[in-house]
Amino acid sequence: MADLYSEEAKEEIRRALKKWEEQVLPEWLSRMPEREEQFTTLSGIPLKRIYTPLDLKDHDYLQKLGFPGEYPFTRGIHATMYRARLWTMRMFSGFGGPEETNERLKMLIRAGETGLSLAFDNATLVGVDPDDPLAEGSIGIVGVSVPTLVDMEVVFKDINLGEVTTNMTINPPAPVLLSFYVTVAERQGVPYDKIGGTIQNDPLKEFIAQKTYVFPPEAAVKIAVDVMEWSVKNLPKWNPVSISGYHIREAGATAVQELAFTLADGIEYVRQLRARGMDIDEFAPRLSFFFDSHINFFEEIAKFRAARRMWAKIMKEWFGARKPRSMWMRFHVQTAGCSLYPQQPWINIVRTAIEALAAVLGGCQSLHTNSFDEPFRVPSEFAAKIALRTQQIIAHETGVADVIDPLAGSYFVEWLTDEVEERAWKYIDKIERMGGMLEAVKKGFPQREVEEASYRFQKEVEEKKRIIVGVNEYREEESEDVRKVPLLEFDQQEVERRQIERVRKVRASRDQERWSRALEELERAAERGENVVPYVLRAVKAYATLGEIMGALKRVYGTYAEPPYY
Repeated sequence: MADLYSEEAKEEIRRALKKWEEQVLPEWLSRMPEREEQFTTLSGIPLKRIYTPLDLKDHDYLQKLGFPGEYPFTRGIHATMYRARLWTMRMFSGFGGPEETNERLKMLIRAGETGLSLAFDNATLVGVDPDDPLAEGSIGIVGVSVPTLVDMEVVFKDINLGEVTTNMTINPPAPVLLSFYVTVAERQGVPYDKIGGTIQNDPLKEFIAQKTYVFPPEAAVKIAVDVMEWSVKNLPKWNPVSISGYHIREAGATAVQELAFTLADGIEYVRQLRARGMDIDEFAPRLSFFFDSHINFFEEIAKFRAARRMWAKIMKEWFGARKPRSMWMRFHVQTAGCSLYPQQPWINIVRTAIEALAAVLGGCQSLHTNSFDEPFRVPSEFAAKIALRTQQIIAHETGVADVIDPLAGSYFVEWLTDEVEERAWKYIDKIERMGGMLEAVKKGFPQREVEEASYRFQKEVEEKKRIIVGVNEYREEESEDVRKVPLLEFDQQEVERRQIERVRKVRASRDQERWSRALEELERAAERGENVVPYVLRAVKAYATLGEIMGALKRVYGTYAEPPYY
């Protein structure tokens, strides 16, 4: 046969396919009818029964794929990928008070975790102190309570911040938590140029999905861009934003929506930074991303590959990036929490393993694997260790890390990568016509799209068009297995009491004049429209609490309540 993608070869395949469809397939369909009239991905992309070179229309290998480490980076941002260094194994951790979380971090480090990831409780996420009435009953529940610099010092007690990188999932209070972290590192003797890690700092996705917003959209984006600008200029190894599709997906978005809305958020932040006079190649290498890895295996792999190619094109062709590193999409992946169920919880281990494998085959830079008990509460030490071991087995036993982008060239994977990309571009074009993602968010466009996608999925599950093992099929009565799940136990009331006592002790022992002056300077700087990060850092070092610093910013920027969009 001639070259596989030549017109001569395609014509030969076209004739053979027609013959197969007319002479072979009908007999098989009469004896073995297909299970569904129409198969689709979770995004609703219709799937054919077979893919051939005919499905790769106008397929130019060098333009579409190229090689790892070269534009368009479809096959990976590094030329050697996992053959040189495995992805960072970064388990999302944090519960109770700083003491409990410090012990969990140390346990995971001993178990082989290669990067830290910090989850915060709801009070910290929205920037209120433990003794605020709004915080009652929430302290330490879904993450660690960190209202003061003292708390952050306890979280990282005996952990050298010059030797680890830390991811912090925090958004409205991002400048405060970053200042806590930087100050702790300073006091450990770690210079700014050695402080490594990532802060999420992605307010747009809060309005779309997670909903732990505080400030109105424009103010929220302004503060986030303050953090990005300050970090780029002062912390050369720090990623000042993790542009997050994860929470958008967890709220019910499809893979296509997750990809499109995440890139549109990134485009908005790039424009905001450029509006401040920053050169694209100055800040682009420090942008990072965060995706969900759901259960639809091939669609997730296609999404990751399309994401790299699309972002490289955006940075090069839209914004004129010159350095290859500015075109890299570096991304963290977390397996899908929304795909885990309390029914037959042990089988969540299988779901997580499949999703983690998709993330690795998709070329992630770091990965968190969810624990099987997460539908119940914060993971136990036992469950967290199984989740970490899942990554280690994929890395060291399966062989999938030994070849770069091993699924490249699959007719189906390449077709699906193109299809996901094409559908994502349509969303981005629509958002661009609205004036960009900030305007789209204010109009409620992505919010409505996610809600409608979530509704459609739930309806499919209820109608058994989507089978969820143990939920709408293969169900069992509650078994002894469920009652034996070793759930994490801690005294939440004692943690709350301890955290209230600590924050009040900090307030009573600080230099009151220095504290008052620092908060006043912060408020004045916000009123003048300055970058607030240097002033937040000064307030943190004067032992202002999280709630006090956020209070000063609220007095200037106001707060936000989501309007009805229907």
